Amino acid sequence: MAHAQHNAVRASVPQTRKTTPGGLSPRRESLVKQMILDGLSDTLEVSQLARACALSRSHFSRAFKCSTGLSPQEWIRCQRIARAKQLIRNTDLSLTQISLECGFCDQAHFCHIFTHSEGINPFAWRCRVLRARPCLNQASA
Repeated sequence: MAHAQHNAVRASVPQTRKTTPGGLSPRRESLVKQMILDGLSDTLEVSQLARACALSRSHFSRAFKCSTGLSPQEWIRCQRIARAKQLIRNTDLSLTQISLECGFCDQAHFCHIFTHSEGINPFAWRCRVLRARPCLNQASA
């Protein structure tokens, strides 16, 4: 089930078709985004991503930001939050399990980053999502 959800997050990532001046080639951008999505639950080092593109860390970071509008770390964080939201919506995993599945070092860090990103903590976000699903509320009543 987590694999299907992972694919849904992957499908939501727009693929860049043209080269942005100063940015990554479409092939490199696609490669790096795939590496990130495949390794979201792991520790991702920018230097690893840069090596995969045969670029220095600083050149890679500049080119990635030019191509995506976000630094590699920001893009990774956005993908982790997107996956967390998907897991919150579609599973009954605990927030601790979700935080680890999405590559956060612990639940506190996950809650901090999620709250900063969404303006609401993940528990409250889950409650809001569940309230919006009438069939779930009726089934648990």
